[in-house]
Amino acid sequence: MSDPIQSIQWRPPKRRRRKDEARALRRRFLLLRGVIMIAFLVLAVQLWRLQVVEGQQYRAKAEENRLRLDTIRAPRGVIYDRNRSPLVRNVASFTVGVVPAALPKQQREEIIARAAALLGMPPEQIISKLEEAKGRQDPFTAVPIKRNIDRTTAFTIEEQHDRFPGVVVAAAPIRQYPFGPTLSHVLGYVGHISAEEYATLKDEGYRLNDEVGKAGVETTFESYLHGRPGSEIIEVDATERKVGTVDSFAPVPGKNLVLSIDAELQKHVMEYLQEGSGSSPFNAAVVLDPRTGEVLALVSLPSFDNNLFSGGIAQQDLDRLINDPRRPLFNYAIGGMQAPGSTFKVITAAAALQEKVVTPQTRIQANGQIQVRSEYDPRIAWVFRDWSVLGSLDLYRGIAMSSNVYFFYLGGGYEGFQGLGIDRLAAYAHRFGIGEPTNIDIPGEAIGLMPDPSWKRENKGEDWTVGDTYNSSIGQGDDLATPLQMANVAAAIANGGTLYKPQIVREIVDEKGQIIRPFEPQILQNVGVSPENLREVQRGMLEGVRTGIAKGAAVPGFELAGKTGTAEFGGIDPRTGQQYTHGWFIGYAPYDDPRFAVAVFQYDGGGGQTAVPVAQKILAYALNNVKN
Repeated sequence: MSDPIQSIQWRPPKRRRRKDEARALRRRFLLLRGVIMIAFLVLAVQLWRLQVVEGQQYRAKAEENRLRLDTIRAPRGVIYDRNRSPLVRNVASFTVGVVPAALPKQQREEIIARAAALLGMPPEQIISKLEEAKGRQDPFTAVPIKRNIDRTTAFTIEEQHDRFPGVVVAAAPIRQYPFGPTLSHVLGYVGHISAEEYATLKDEGYRLNDEVGKAGVETTFESYLHGRPGSEIIEVDATERKVGTVDSFAPVPGKNLVLSIDAELQKHVMEYLQEGSGSSPFNAAVVLDPRTGEVLALVSLPSFDNNLFSGGIAQQDLDRLINDPRRPLFNYAIGGMQAPGSTFKVITAAAALQEKVVTPQTRIQANGQIQVRSEYDPRIAWVFRDWSVLGSLDLYRGIAMSSNVYFFYLGGGYEGFQGLGIDRLAAYAHRFGIGEPTNIDIPGEAIGLMPDPSWKRENKGEDWTVGDTYNSSIGQGDDLATPLQMANVAAAIANGGTLYKPQIVREIVDEKGQIIRPFEPQILQNVGVSPENLREVQRGMLEGVRTGIAKGAAVPGFELAGKTGTAEFGGIDPRTGQQYTHGWFIGYAPYDDPRFAVAVFQYDGGGGQTAVPVAQKILAYALNNVKN
């Protein structure tokens, strides 16, 4: 047998194999070098694009990350009284804010909790403020968290800024009111701008962090007091803290106000009103210059300390003010409508003289009451009482002794005596400003009410009766007026028939003291009663202080004219067995050259005699101490 055939595998020579491997390695190297060169080329192109094509854009973005445009709040205007004594000033304070963009996300809750503990407030309150600001302002603008913090807390945050990234401290002036409750209803206060206010004011340069007037002249004259904000370009670090200023544009300070108010008179009026308030829950007094309408004093009690609102009022303080049943935030001097009682009789007298219903010599027998048969059932007799049996009276004594019966005759007529009737009485009441706005330059005034037949049908669904006319002619029934309106009535009688707009702001001046809006008296209307007839009313008011029921208002060395008012309301007072009564007094002085017109009101004051001593002290101080 032959041997099997063996297969033999061919292998290239070793030298050739090594050449092939070297050639493959070179190809891979060349490929790698090509890839690297392409990568470098791509990087070079990208670098060229970043540095040359888009360089300016990225440089701007880098600057944006380092620079901020910040607003410089304009100093708010200062407020002075008529003698240039400061009533409001700006004082330095610190506000803590959080810059949302600079708050590290991973540490957000920790930083907020840390800041809340230092500031003495719940973390939820900070979170709520941040959420509220979302979408309303850019994330690089600080959201105010707490205003008017103490210096120690401010320095702690600044010194330990690495523990409070995104939390910043800014110096911001706040309002200080040296007279506090004495002038709070006149001056008002400022507060953080609301969303609604911001929507209205943002086009005028206001920011979400601004303070705006909320009451009194602070809100009425906001456009003058606010000023125009400035701006600055600042450099900030990674935690949004300012490290330098690149450029700045100064703000324009707000204008200053000079009020017609005499601060010392205001202080004394409040003192006298408090002393004479007794158990009355609220009271008011107004002093006007009858020659111009300037408001020299305006007090409403109870009052409140407007400094509580500076830098943001604490919730417990706000709750206390809101829940107080006496409503200290309410301005009773301009907004409190009450029956004017017998002070209204001066309007009835003036109207009756002008309409020739009566002459100064017309005598009426005041026997304590009149009786009127019901228009619908003659078996019923309505009795309208006087406060006393006063006998035969002419107009002067009718005013001086405040006889109801005398004015029942003048208003509604009786037993053949033709009275004014409600239409003519109401027309004159409106001319004297009852049921009309005074347009005083602070918010919150009420216009009062002078009822008439159409009003009664519309609001009560009843017909007008002669009894309604009797009540209206003595300031009762549905008659309503504010202390300011009744002071204006006294002023119009004093000056011969001109009803002026009461003004609290006398002048507006710039930061250099230059007057940019001088004072100008503004006439609302003439009351439509001749000076001759008004002089007869004046004489009746003079007799009231000389020998009548207002003689407690007399001031030694001066002649005064005045009229008391006792306005009935509500039910029976268990202390007296009589109906509850308000106390009123209106008057003016000096009699021959009036410089002061006054109205004093005391809710549940027990009658006009309780208001007289307060008015006497006010007029005595004004006549002896106030130069106007």
